[in-house]
Amino acid sequence: MDKTKHLTIEKPDVQDKGIQGAAAILRDGGLVAIPTETVYGLAADALNPQAVARIFEAKGRPSDNPLIVHIAHLDHITKVARTVPESAAKLAKAFWPGPLTMVLPKADCIPDKTSGGLDTVGIRLPSHPVARAVIEAAGVPLAAPSANLSGSPSPTTAGHVLADMEGRIEAVLDGGPCGVGVESTVLSLVEERPLLLRPGGVTPEQIESVIGPIDIHPAVYHALEQGEKAASPGMKYKHYAPHTKVIVVKGESRDFARYVNSKGDKIGALCFDEDLPYIKVPAVPYGHAGRPDTQARGLFDALRHLDGLNVDVVYARYPDMDGMGLAVYNRLMRAAAFEVVEL
Repeated sequence: MDKTKHLTIEKPDVQDKGIQGAAAILRDGGLVAIPTETVYGLAADALNPQAVARIFEAKGRPSDNPLIVHIAHLDHITKVARTVPESAAKLAKAFWPGPLTMVLPKADCIPDKTSGGLDTVGIRLPSHPVARAVIEAAGVPLAAPSANLSGSPSPTTAGHVLADMEGRIEAVLDGGPCGVGVESTVLSLVEERPLLLRPGGVTPEQIESVIGPIDIHPAVYHALEQGEKAASPGMKYKHYAPHTKVIVVKGESRDFARYVNSKGDKIGALCFDEDLPYIKVPAVPYGHAGRPDTQARGLFDALRHLDGLNVDVVYARYPDMDGMGLAVYNRLMRAAAFEVVEL
């Protein structure tokens, strides 16, 4: 493939030249990385199995890993879902457009390639105006997993996309840095009781305030059981990981610093901003202590910087668990393949 085009935007409107260029590529079966409020998505026509197959090829993604379908308008949900329960309507009213994906029975138009062979499909209405404008201009729903090589940290800037996808895709549409920083919450509404498959920008507490109690899939906290099929993106054992080995350390700031400082040469730290004065090894901060929203925005960029530390192991400070902290915890634990040290 030729060099990946770097498309820019003057305004988030369907008539924008960059958006029109992206839409033309997508209609022609090509791949374009587009900005969303969560992370950059690698978009293809969700109804075109050949185009969707190219997503898996470009990412090196396992073909049984389902993709999320993005729509531009609320009423488009009935075009991609076979049925829409009352709970989905309530959640859409509360959180769409926004970082919530709802898993519903898929409509006949959704190819098996898009749904990972499942009879369900994840559907999202993004709040990013550029993403919605691209979907509208393309005239089709878009399958759009994160625009990175499979297993590596998700991209939150166009530069991150190009670092992974240069020459693998037709274009990246540059909409600046993503505001949320971690992927959408994925909630399945096909079980007897709603089931959280992946934490993200909408917290369990927010969801429960709208539809009542939900269950949380064990894979949010732990690895999938041997042979268990992923029902959502981001459920695999190791994901979001840099090349450098990461180990999560659970402990207070001073204890964490003492532990890391004692580990010898070729050691690095992934920490909070407030930890930096106490750490004597190469360190990358990923947000403020007690501010999971800043941790979410900073995590993937920080993980990408770890490979530049020239160390053998990076010890990562255990994140806060309140609010969006569950999403940060989930991503960091997968980046570390669930290896944890408790001080």
